[in-house]
Amino acid sequence: MHSSVLDQHSSLAHWLTHLETLHPQTIDMGLARISAVADCLQLKENSALKIVVGGTNGKGSTCAMLEAILLAAGYKVGLYTSPHLLRYNERIRINGHDASDETIVRQFAQIDQARADNSLSYFEFSTLAALCAFQEANLDVMIFEVGLGGRLDAVNIIDADCSIITSVDIDHVEYLGDDREHIAWEKAHIFRPGKPAICADPIPPQKIKSYADEIGADLWQFGVDFNYSGDAQQWAFAGRDHRRAALAYPGLRGVNQLLNASAALAALEALRMKLIVPASSVREGLLRASVPGRMQILPGQPTVILDVAHNPHAAGALAQNLQQMPMTPNSKTYAVVGMFKDKDVSAVLARLINQVDVWLCADLEGPRALSGNELSELVNKTLLLEQKPDNSTDVALSAPTVRVHQPLVEAAKVQVLVFDDLVQAFVKAQALATDDDRILVFGSFFAVGPVLSHLGRL
Repeated sequence: MHSSVLDQHSSLAHWLTHLETLHPQTIDMGLARISAVADCLQLKENSALKIVVGGTNGKGSTCAMLEAILLAAGYKVGLYTSPHLLRYNERIRINGHDASDETIVRQFAQIDQARADNSLSYFEFSTLAALCAFQEANLDVMIFEVGLGGRLDAVNIIDADCSIITSVDIDHVEYLGDDREHIAWEKAHIFRPGKPAICADPIPPQKIKSYADEIGADLWQFGVDFNYSGDAQQWAFAGRDHRRAALAYPGLRGVNQLLNASAALAALEALRMKLIVPASSVREGLLRASVPGRMQILPGQPTVILDVAHNPHAAGALAQNLQQMPMTPNSKTYAVVGMFKDKDVSAVLARLINQVDVWLCADLEGPRALSGNELSELVNKTLLLEQKPDNSTDVALSAPTVRVHQPLVEAAKVQVLVFDDLVQAFVKAQALATDDDRILVFGSFFAVGPVLSHLGRL
């Protein structure tokens, strides 16, 4: 048996530090360790309805919409997401509120006793803590965001009543494979036999359908089983048997939010025999849903935009969102950016390179981080590569790659600056920007989080 000096009276900060040292690998895919502890704690016997949400991008927004709609409908709802921006407590939400330190620590102590000699990773501990907290709260619905992939992610110990895949694109290549078919196969393992399996990707890899067919899941495909339409004022959702008309646009900003909203509404239609959700709750939930750090626009001037986009798919969506925002002819865009080495940094920069006048490249913390100098070199290389004679750039989304016409920023006029940290870079951007300019902070949760903390916001 292991021994721990920590218990339910220890601080959350001490527990989190302890969890970081428990397991030799930060990411250690596999279900054997966590399943054994979950069985010991009898966590798989929870009778609440379970929804599992996976995908490359859009998971957080879809989860937030489901949570807000179900809360508006009067259900008791738990939401588990990752990573967090400012406080660990953001990962575990119960009835619309972040779990308290006391609640989380109580679960950690319980898990630590139950795990015996099992070595659990930080994420496995977190997932079990969410399950324990949700079981304790006696909830109606539990919503879980997949951390990485699906097949071997800790969340996949949950026997979902409904699974959602929001999008499939290239990310986490070292764990999931280097093409959409391999990644889709990994993600599709959150599907369950005989249960609804929602796929909101407009052009889904073949592996989504083949795996659903193989296990007998009830596959709902965007464009086949559900869709949306809209005009300037409102939009409508159409499912297999149900239509929701005259909907207000989601409070969440971004070009892909109707896809995410449609996935949420398809899941609710698929579960309609178990969940009664009136139209008024759908409208209220779509307006109330919020996710910090996803196309988050702060009030005031200059405009400050925060987006955790860190892969080409998300960067393409961010580029489209930026293009749709009005700007005066002489206004500038200042990009405060920090990224990790294990991301496709060049492809991310290529999606946004023609939209930025001043790049403020900053160091992130940790062994995976690119230094500000390394990032600035990649920005300069991308600037040279992206001076295309046809005056356009590719934006890769789930939908077919589209050619977006946009004015080129001449390489000679673009500034590339280097800073020791994100806050220092952001403060400099504030000093340089006029009221008509805009400041974009992107590249990672670890880029957006420090700026939000500096501003005292979440």
